[in-house]
Order: sequence, then structure tokens, then C-alpha cells
Amino acid sequence: MKGCLITGGPWWKMIPSHYQGMALFPFVLVRSPKPSGRLLRHERIHLQQQLELAILPFYLWYLGEYLWFRLQGHSHHRAYRKIRFEREAFACDDIPDYLHHRPLWAFMAFAR
Repeated sequence: MKGCLITGGPWWKMIPSHYQGMALFPFVLVRSPKPSGRLLRHERIHLQQQLELAILPFYLWYLGEYLWFRLQGHSHHRAYRKIRFEREAFACDDIPDYLHHRPLWAFMAFAR
């Protein structure tokens, strides 16, 4: 799933500058007009995760994990990095053909 790539735009002014991209099915939104392959792979991994969970459940699960880790006392950044969906994306975004051989529900292997 490649998604519809949208680069730049005024809406990025509302997003903190350290965020370079996000996947909101079916779109991959990136700050830079020339995003890196690694950033695109990271966001496309999220698109695949969203498809596997029928989109809305993905967002609920994602938010639920984030809130759980925050309630455990983790900082925003630490809670974000502990979310299983992010763990898979960060662990595999440097593998060029990852999405071609990614197992179904691969994010489950990244639970903590």
C-alpha cells in the first residue's frame, strides 16, 4: 500500500516541527517536498497496519497504548516509542523491501 502522498502545505504549521510525516489512511502526509525513502517506508508500514485493523480500530488501539504508557508515567516521547505500531515501523523502516515480505499482523511481535 503506497497511499496518496501529500507533501508540504500550510497545515504543517499546526504540527510540531519534529514531526516529519504521518499516515492517515489513505494518505501519507510529509513535511518535506522530497521525503526520504526511510520516512516513506515508515509511514507506509503504518498504512498497512491501519488496513489490517480496518482503520478505526488501529487509531483506537494506537491511542489506547499511548495513554496506557503515559498513565504508567512515561514521557510523551517514551510512550510514543513504546507503541507497538511505532516499534515495528522504526525497527523495519530501513529495510527497502520490508512491505513485500511483511507477515500479516507483524506488529504483534513488537509488543512490550
